[in-house]
Amino acid sequence: MPKTLQVRDVDDEVYDGLRRHAAAAGITVPELLRREMRRLASRPTIDEWIDRTRRHPSDIDRRDVLAALDELRGEWPDAGR
Repeated sequence: MPKTLQVRDVDDEVYDGLRRHAAAAGITVPELLRREMRRLASRPTIDEWIDRTRRHPSDIDRRDVLAALDELRGEWPDAGR
């Protein structure tokens, strides 16, 4: 059975932002919030995600990951300039 939620004391700036997002999507603020709640509810909690990732250990070495990131990022500018 569907539940009803009520949110009080929403700042004007927050509501204006929600209204802008809803208007851009062509939906109402309540529909925007329903969509966002569905999306949030479908995601694992941080603890669930950590547990899940621990069950799948990687053979990739930490140094290899850091080297790949350095390669993607490119040269760092000189801090002294």
